[in-house]
Amino acid sequence: MSADLALTSGKVLTMNQFQPYAEAVAIKNDRITKVGTNQEIKRWIGKNTKNIDLKGKTVVPGFIDTHIHVADFGRLLMWIDLSEVDSIKEMQGRLSRHVQKVPKGKWLLGRGWDQTRFFENRLPTRFDIDAVSPDNPVIFYQKSGQVCVVNSKALELASVTHLTPVPLGGAIDRDAETGELTGVLRDNATNLVWAVIPEPSEEELVETTGLACQKIVEAGVTSVHWMVSSPIEIRIIQRLQRENKLPLRVYVVIPANLLGDVTGLGSHSGLDNDRVKIGGVEIAADGYLAARTAALLQPYSDDPEASGKMLCTQEKINKIATKILKVGLQLIIHAVGDKAVDAALTTIEEISGEAPQKDVCSRIEQAAVLNEELINRMKKQNLVVSVQPCVIASEFSVWSADEHLGPRRAKWLFPIKTLLKEGIRVAGGSDCPMEPLNPLLGVQTAVTRTVFPEERVTTDEALRMYTVDAAHSSNEENIKSSVETGKLADLAVLSRDPFSVPPSEIGSISVEITIVGGKIVFSKHET
Repeated sequence: MSADLALTSGKVLTMNQFQPYAEAVAIKNDRITKVGTNQEIKRWIGKNTKNIDLKGKTVVPGFIDTHIHVADFGRLLMWIDLSEVDSIKEMQGRLSRHVQKVPKGKWLLGRGWDQTRFFENRLPTRFDIDAVSPDNPVIFYQKSGQVCVVNSKALELASVTHLTPVPLGGAIDRDAETGELTGVLRDNATNLVWAVIPEPSEEELVETTGLACQKIVEAGVTSVHWMVSSPIEIRIIQRLQRENKLPLRVYVVIPANLLGDVTGLGSHSGLDNDRVKIGGVEIAADGYLAARTAALLQPYSDDPEASGKMLCTQEKINKIATKILKVGLQLIIHAVGDKAVDAALTTIEEISGEAPQKDVCSRIEQAAVLNEELINRMKKQNLVVSVQPCVIASEFSVWSADEHLGPRRAKWLFPIKTLLKEGIRVAGGSDCPMEPLNPLLGVQTAVTRTVFPEERVTTDEALRMYTVDAAHSSNEENIKSSVETGKLADLAVLSRDPFSVPPSEIGSISVEITIVGGKIVFSKHET
């Protein structure tokens, strides 16, 4: 029997401890049939086998992103990219090209501008945008996402005038001389305009999420844990699956408030196969550090009056978690602050015996602020901690986590190395589109951590976060995550070996080929 596809003359990083390295791989249908030397794989090459000479490139298991907002990513791909704009004039030029392509009245959205780059050395205003787009409402977000500039049409549709009250925690900029609105909105005031932007239609979402899925496989990601936020996303996933527009595998994670929507779907209407399945339900126990809504046992160091807020009582978390386990889905609890992590662990400890499938682990999303006691409790449970390394970097560099928490607690913020040393599995993700999609950048960030560098991990440990441990987090390690005979042929071909480049260059390694189920779903060059 000959293979359908063979990859030869490469460096295969199998993530299989019994056969860490190989030269070549043979694939039949959607499975790996042989991993070994060129000579061993040569026996599998027949007249109908597609043989790709890798010329020394590196093969790894397809990456698994355990936390990605695919629908939001798709929406952002349709936005105007302003991240490399060096002047307000250049911003106007990009906007002008888009105005010409859309009907009058259609909203135009953009993101990524940075006034410190601008030749004009000032913030853009509504008048700059009005000059190019008087009839199309426009909202352009600054790179931080906390500031935006809108044009006069957008202010009109949002009924924002000089009499509009400034929302708590927000600001509406005015001209210092005239008192006129400049169109710049800050923090909570950005919601005044965002709230009136129409939701995209289902057809638009199918198009944008399909584009997002293609971008995801171009990054070498073959499986995603799709964080769903609304019922329409479930319909979008169903349509993409039905219309053969899904080039990767999807593990659907729904919020607890949608549990009734999916349990009423019977067999989940096609969302239960080797490509797509509804797997987990997420309970939000608290908020986020940046907004001081993460629930802490002690007040924030920079605001003694604030200690965050639990979004659910212990009783409610237990009740919802019991329902999740009874319908056979994975329990996932979003818990950032140590008070929320404590509540999440209490739930897991109290109801873990009720799970129909005893081998399915529970999962704590983030588990950001920890301490020795919490880690000791984690060790005793069948659970996985899901983190996003680029989020960790942003907590320190953008959101001033060390000031929020103080040095004593900041030391225990996302202590990945400590968790791994204690035998606690850690799965990696991106939180795209809030952070970059690139899993190799995630690996680099985990390996080169600059704040509390004692929590850096090795390249092998970081890769496992996106392969072996990521698959374990969804109880799928027996079918994916390593290059082994009998496993799904989900692979990525990289331009360079992550172990052979300086750690600071891992994120710049390019993905040459992505294979899902034995099919090439992306190729940088003709193969």
